[in-house]
Amino acid sequence: MSHGARVIRTGVSSGGPAAPPAAAATTASSSAGSDAELMDGAYFRSCAGMLKVAQMISLLVGFISVNNSTWTDYSAYSYFQIVTMCDLVMILFFYIIHIFRIYRKLTCVSWPLAEFLHYLIGTILLLIASIVAASKSFNLTGLVAGATFGFLATILCVLSIWSSYKVSCITQSTSKCH
Repeated sequence: MSHGARVIRTGVSSGGPAAPPAAAATTASSSAGSDAELMDGAYFRSCAGMLKVAQMISLLVGFISVNNSTWTDYSAYSYFQIVTMCDLVMILFFYIIHIFRIYRKLTCVSWPLAEFLHYLIGTILLLIASIVAASKSFNLTGLVAGATFGFLATILCVLSIWSSYKVSCITQSTSKCH
């Protein structure tokens, strides 16, 4: 059972005559140049890239909302701040890994699995922190806004869990079948 289309790049078209050696060399150098680029511009516009940016923005807004409010329970909101900042730093770390294509150079790490585990653990901690922050807010607008953005980030992280699961588990299981 196939879960997606496969693309195989070749230098020769199957329907026409073979390309001249000069054109083939130009094609090879242009594809090598795209691999040698420092940054992956397509990742900025991809769904995964935009999802990471939305997660980072919602976590940052939630952190700032809680930080600039009067706290009703120190331990609840310090936990919320620690979880949001740790999650934001890890999402930024994986964003940089994808933008600069570091995953191609460090092949000893299973990056899809690492990202899946990060999102799994981080989302559970973020959900707990958002529930605690919402329960201790006592209708103070900044605290309610922080908890709301925490829940929004949780939903966005669940979407990333699903996409990471599809990449790490489903893709690997179908590649073993072929």
